[in-house]
Amino acid sequence: MFGLLAGLATAAVAEAVRPRGGTSVLVDWDEVRGAARARLEQPAISVVSLAAAQKRYRAMATKLENPLLEFVGGLPPGVQLPRFEAVDREGWLDLNLNILRRVIDPVLEAGRVPNSLIVEVGRAGVDRYVGFMLGFLGRRVLGQFDPQLLGAEPIAGEGLYLVETNVEEWAQKAELPGGDLRRWLILHEMTHAWQFAAHPWLRADMERLIAALLESTTRKASPAARIAAFAGVLPVQWKLMRRMQGTMSLIEGYSNLVMNVLGSRLLPGFDQLEAAYRARSSGKSVLEILVWKLSGLDLKLQQYRKGEAFAKAVYDAHGMGVLNLAWQGPDAMPRIEELSNPESWYRRVAPVGARRR
Repeated sequence: MFGLLAGLATAAVAEAVRPRGGTSVLVDWDEVRGAARARLEQPAISVVSLAAAQKRYRAMATKLENPLLEFVGGLPPGVQLPRFEAVDREGWLDLNLNILRRVIDPVLEAGRVPNSLIVEVGRAGVDRYVGFMLGFLGRRVLGQFDPQLLGAEPIAGEGLYLVETNVEEWAQKAELPGGDLRRWLILHEMTHAWQFAAHPWLRADMERLIAALLESTTRKASPAARIAAFAGVLPVQWKLMRRMQGTMSLIEGYSNLVMNVLGSRLLPGFDQLEAAYRARSSGKSVLEILVWKLSGLDLKLQQYRKGEAFAKAVYDAHGMGVLNLAWQGPDAMPRIEELSNPESWYRRVAPVGARRR
């Protein structure tokens, strides 16, 4: 009996790994898009509705730009923030598929594998997982800034987006003032645009970190090292990821600080918005909680909350001028361990003469 089972298993494995001619990559983007779009619920809204929403966004952003820049700091001469665009869920999906392909396609091409049954099964699993996550996020994301990381030079496609379908759905469900909600989100996304526009080193540094991470997964090495690299467990990857986490935590935390401080000054409905946001963050279903935890999104959200607590602590203790020291360059960014100890960052970065005694 054992011999028969072993023989069948051996035959199955041999068939699964038998080369079938040619090579393929491990993601089929058409399959990913189809799987994601099927989960979106009301993926598209009319062109007329999107055009009207976009006109409102841009009018709001124009009025908010001066208060924002006065609070965070100006822009270099000749530099302007990108204009807002309105997208529906399908538009958001296509935007993020393009972002993913920009980063991942070179890795996939470098890692082509011989066609076989096991490759087909693996690709189907990856396609469904990525599609599921994009579909899950596509019903929840409210706004986004795309800094065109790893995009072709010269960069001309940076974009600010609000997902009108999701914004309107949340406004109705939580009975929120729609105008103030959109202004609040615009403040957050415009702050991201300012971070990259006013500090060109930021984009270059993030591209360098991403490129180094990608290289660690594609460089020639033993099969075991390649597997470990793709799993993200090599020491060099861990160091790079911690650097990136520290930077991303400040990017998000700083934007939340700005949207809340300015929101409390400029938006009559701010208290209602903040309460609704807290309820939205804590009111997840059991399935949503499971997805957030299994995908790692929950850990990322915790990191962003640390970034917001860090930014608020520095702002409350020392003011915006000191907090903006973080934008001097890569070495001034908070290290991941400093997010929980803002004063250690302050002692490291602030000029000696500016420190409180």
